[in-house]
Amino acid sequence: MAAKDSAFPLRRGSDASENDFFDIPDESWMAMTKRQLRHIRTWVILFALLVYFLWPKSIPLPPQPNPHIHYDEVDWTRYAYTTYATSETDLCNSLMVYANLQRFESKAERLLFYPDEWDLIVDDENDRISELLILAKDRYNVQMSPIKVESIKRPSERFADATWDTSSAKFNAFGVIQYDRVIHLDTDITLLMHMDELFFLPPTVVAMPRAYWTLPNSHALSSQIVVIEPSYKEFLGLQETTRFATHGQLDVWNGTDRLDTTILNYRYGDSALVLPHKEYGLLTSEFRRKEHHKFLGPEKDWIPDKVMAESKFVQFSDDPLPKPWVMWPQGMLAQIQPTCDNKPGTSEESGCRDRELWKELYDHFRRQRKEVCRLLSYPAPV
Repeated sequence: MAAKDSAFPLRRGSDASENDFFDIPDESWMAMTKRQLRHIRTWVILFALLVYFLWPKSIPLPPQPNPHIHYDEVDWTRYAYTTYATSETDLCNSLMVYANLQRFESKAERLLFYPDEWDLIVDDENDRISELLILAKDRYNVQMSPIKVESIKRPSERFADATWDTSSAKFNAFGVIQYDRVIHLDTDITLLMHMDELFFLPPTVVAMPRAYWTLPNSHALSSQIVVIEPSYKEFLGLQETTRFATHGQLDVWNGTDRLDTTILNYRYGDSALVLPHKEYGLLTSEFRRKEHHKFLGPEKDWIPDKVMAESKFVQFSDDPLPKPWVMWPQGMLAQIQPTCDNKPGTSEESGCRDRELWKELYDHFRRQRKEVCRLLSYPAPV
């Protein structure tokens, strides 16, 4: 029993007192309250952190283009994309533009200018132009606009055997006053997304990108895309300027540009709203360069996939290589295609992403051309 009592000293027979066991030190009620509050605050903080880290997070939506524009409330009959065609080749290229606009779900209307001697009556199986016009109208909801196309020579070529310039047909886009704004596109391009946001630019007669490849020697505008506020006054003014220029009464020719580019720079070079060329002016030839400071500006790094992702379209321009609807002369591809960054021309070459994207652009254009234009054959090289 003695051993048992020694194991439990507080039992009866121990020298210790039960009162000592229940003895609580003196502490004010204020101190006790503060101590308890500290414990409660610690648990509240831990609980809040637990809720923060375990609560399911909502995935933020990607930013919408021009969120201030209520696209669903826009009257899209007031806006249109336009192109012109003066040959079967141009017509097929225009269909490709409209096919892509439809694929990208552009909401604006589509309008095609074409020579008034063309019609929508298929005379026989060889009447490809009428077939393509009907295809544009029925499949891609293109509005038809026959025009009088004038073939114009530069003054220095007036009496020479030279190619006639029909690019003044573009100026008809200034005369479609049923629209508040139109976007006129050249057709030697591949669209990468629609450009409906350009219909809501600040008020301006014309918006165009810079021909960045001419910098810094020239600040000329490029006519590959022209955003226009239609005006009959401007339309008549362009007709008059064109007439004076082609009769040698106005010195506007620079010896290199097409008629439309020359006239548009003459009239709007100092007043046009300038579009960012990184989005609205990329050329395929940029992938062949090793110096990109004219395109990039203050940006330092050339990342070809990033450039493609930011561009709305790419224009085919790799002179002397023909446009993609003309088959390349044998051997020219090897001379013109972009070179690789590391050990070019050897079996160990690498860093060829520029070349890959460049070839993909040409291959995609050709495949789509066959699909959209019903296996339209390529014109033979000239």
